[in-house]
Amino acid sequence: MHPGSDLTPAPQAMVRRLGLRDAVVVGMSAMIGAGIFSAFAPAAAAAGSGLLIGLAIAAVVAYCNATSSARLAARYPTSGGTYVYARHRLGELWAGQAGWAFIVGKTASCAAMALTVGSYVAPGHARPVAVLAVVALTALGWAGVQRSTQLSTVIVVVSLAALAVVVLASFRGGTADPTNLQPFPGSDAVGILQSAGLLFFAFAGYARVATLGEEVRDPTRTIPRAISIALLVVLVVYGVVGLSALLAIGAHGLAATPAPLQAVVEAGSWAAWSPAVQVGAATASLGALLALLLGVSRTVVAVARDRPPIARLARLHARTRTPRTAEVTIGIVVVALVSTLDLRGAIGFSSFGVLVYYAIANASALTLSRDEGRPPRLIPVVGLVGCLVLACTLPLGAVLAGLVVVLLATLEWAVGRRR
Repeated sequence: MHPGSDLTPAPQAMVRRLGLRDAVVVGMSAMIGAGIFSAFAPAAAAAGSGLLIGLAIAAVVAYCNATSSARLAARYPTSGGTYVYARHRLGELWAGQAGWAFIVGKTASCAAMALTVGSYVAPGHARPVAVLAVVALTALGWAGVQRSTQLSTVIVVVSLAALAVVVLASFRGGTADPTNLQPFPGSDAVGILQSAGLLFFAFAGYARVATLGEEVRDPTRTIPRAISIALLVVLVVYGVVGLSALLAIGAHGLAATPAPLQAVVEAGSWAAWSPAVQVGAATASLGALLALLLGVSRTVVAVARDRPPIARLARLHARTRTPRTAEVTIGIVVVALVSTLDLRGAIGFSSFGVLVYYAIANASALTLSRDEGRPPRLIPVVGLVGCLVLACTLPLGAVLAGLVVVLLATLEWAVGRRR
C-alpha cells in the first residue's frame, strides 16, 4: 500500500458515469448483508431493547467516519484508505496502526461471517461448518475466483427478501407483542454504548461510497448526499427489522441464540418460512466472507511491501499473479479464530479493530485545512470521539485483545525505525 500524492494525478482517470442514485445503490449494497443476521444477538445481550438506541448511535458514528473518509479520498485518490491518509497527515506510527487495525478487524470479521454461516445452516455443528466454509472459500480465492458485481446484487436481493420474511413473520405470524419491549431501554448508558459498538459491525461497508471519487459525477456534491441517503435507508431497514425482532421474541429471546432472525420466524405461525431466512443468512455471509478473504489478503500484501520483516507475504504467484501466500496465511488465521472464538467475541474483536481504524481516519481529517476540503469540524470530532468511546465499551475480552494488537503494532514500528 503505497502513499499517493496530491500533486501527481493517477495515470488513467476513471469515467464519471455514476449519478446520485447509482452511488446510493453502491452504498446500500455494501452495507445490507451478513452483519444484520448476527449482530442483534450480542447487542440484545448488552442493552436489551435499548439496542434500538445503540443502532442509531452506530449510524451517526458511521456517517461521520464515511464523511471524513470521503474528504480524505478526494485529497488522496489512491488505494490504501486510512493507511495512506494517516501516512500523509499523521506519520508512519499511525499509518501502521491503521493498517494493522484494519487487517485484524477484518480478519475477525471473516471469523464472524463463517460462524454466522454455521449458526444458521447447522446450529449444532456451527464450528465445523464455519471451518469448512473458510477452507472452501480460501480454495476459491487460490483458484482466482473473485466476487463479482452481479453476485453482490444477488446477495442484496436475497438478504432483503429474507429480512422481509422476518418482518412479516413478526407482524403477520401473531407473535408481535408490545410488552416484549419492556423494560425500555432495559440497560444503562454503558450497555447501550456497547450495543452500538457491536451493531457497528452491521454497517460494515458504508465507506465504499467514499472511494467513488473518480467514478461519480460532481463528487463534491454527490458523495456526501449519497452517504447520507444510503445510511438513512439502511438505518430504517435495520430499525424495522430490529423492532420486529424485539416485538416477536424480546431482548432475552434475541440474546439466547446465535441465529436471532431465524428464531423470530420460528416463534409464530410463519415457522415454515424459516429456511428462507437460513438461505438468506448463509448467502449473505458466504458472499461477505469471500469478499473479506480477498480484501484482507490484498491489504496484507500492501502493508507487507512496506515492512521487510513480513515481506514474504507480499509475494505473488508467478502464473496467476495472485497473493497466494497471503491468502493461505489469512485462511489459517481465520480457521484458528473460528476454532477459539464465539460469535459475540468475533464481532467484538472485529468492531474494535475497525473502530480504531476509523478513529485514525477522523484524526487525519481533522488535520485538513479548509482549502484541502476539510469537512465541518464537528464531523471528524464526533467521529473520533465516537469511535474511541464505542471501542472502549466493547466486551472486555475484545478490548484487551485489541489493545494487544495496538501494542504489537507500536513495537513493530519502533523496531522498524531502529533498523
